[in-house]
This record gives sequence, structure tokens and C-alpha cells, in this order.
Amino acid sequence: MERITWDQYFMAQSHLLALRSTCTRLAVGATIVRDKRIIAGGYNGSIAGGAHCTDEGCYVIDGHCVRTIHAEMNAILQCAKFGVPTEGAEMYVTHFPCLHCCKAIIQSGIRAVYYAQDYKNHPYALELFAQAGVRLVQVPLKTDVFALLSGGGGEV
Repeated sequence: MERITWDQYFMAQSHLLALRSTCTRLAVGATIVRDKRIIAGGYNGSIAGGAHCTDEGCYVIDGHCVRTIHAEMNAILQCAKFGVPTEGAEMYVTHFPCLHCCKAIIQSGIRAVYYAQDYKNHPYALELFAQAGVRLVQVPLKTDVFALLSGGGGEV
């Protein structure tokens, strides 16, 4: 069996994290990596102990659900909570980060963002990433990655 690339490995991890999302609008997962080691992961959903959109519906103000915290922020906050530095790390995320997450990524010192899918790529986010020297790379998840878990088919 051929080994998957590091990019596919970390992107697959982000897609697995997205399966934990409690957002009914878009499931997103994010993985923070330093030196080929996972240091944190996050998915979009409610704060710990809070009501979930999957249970009570979205709490929408001005077209945005304010009940949820984004996957990128959850991963960055996990690092902050446990004292794990993010300077020089990389992030793998299932969807292009929103403008607010873009700013948090830059401020946290993350130097590269690998994203699987375009999603409302805000022009100012692109500009900020470029100004900060954050490398952006689109890495679509190959459809056969999860099939490899079971040797190409069937249950794992």
C-alpha cells in the first residue's frame, strides 16, 4: 500500500474533525501542525456546554450564526488554553477561512494555511494573508484517502 502524503494526512484529519461539527449550515474542521506533528484540532460548533445548533437551531443575527465558534478559532484557542505555541505552525482547514479567522491565524503566528475548498474567499482576507506572508495552498482531499483505511472497500 502506498503511503499518503503529509498534506493528505493532515487534510484527512481536518475532515474527520468536521464530522464532530454541530453547525447545521457548514461542517468545518481545522488541524494545527508544527514539524509534521498535530498540536491541536477544532471544529465549528457551540462553546463547551452550550446549546448546539443541531439541537436548538441556529441563532442568526445579521445573517450569521452567533451560537457557533469557527473551527480555526477553536484550534487556536486549544493551543492558548494548554500553553502550546502556534508561532511558525501550519493550519489545515476544510474550507477557506473567514475574515475574522484570517486575522486570528495571522496574529497567532501561523505561517501557512492549507485549505480543501474555496468558501466565500474574502478579498481582504487574501490581502491580509499576503501582507503577513502567510502562504495559502489549496489541497483538495483525494476521494480515495478514506477507502485506503479498509484496503479499498468494505468496513474498517
